[in-house]
Amino acid sequence: QVQLVESGGGLVQSGGSLRLSCAYYGTNFGHTVMNWYRQAPGLERELVATITPGSSTSYGDSVKGRFTISRDNSKSTVYLQMNALKPEDTAVYYCYAWDFETGREGGSWGQGRQVTVSS
Repeated sequence: QVQLVESGGGLVQSGGSLRLSCAYYGTNFGHTVMNWYRQAPGLERELVATITPGSSTSYGDSVKGRFTISRDNSKSTVYLQMNALKPEDTAVYYCYAWDFETGREGGSWGQGRQVTVSS
């Protein structure tokens, strides 16, 4: 059973920066695809960034060039560095982990962290 515990986020002015962390409690972090999603009120959950076990990364179009996902396998933690934040980045951010045993749809979610960007 995998547990994901998120931290960070909060309130920042437009143009500012925040960092989210997601600590993975389980036994297979090194083989796990880690993702950040976000969901704003009234909107569907959106994939923000992905990092593979080999540290290949991909980003949603709306955050490319501003957000950076990274992982520290020694700490079983994934990070999302968010720079040049905009009011439209305001959302609850969720960490999502899956591996080849769970499959892409059967992974685990974190509890979510609120990020609010004021204009």
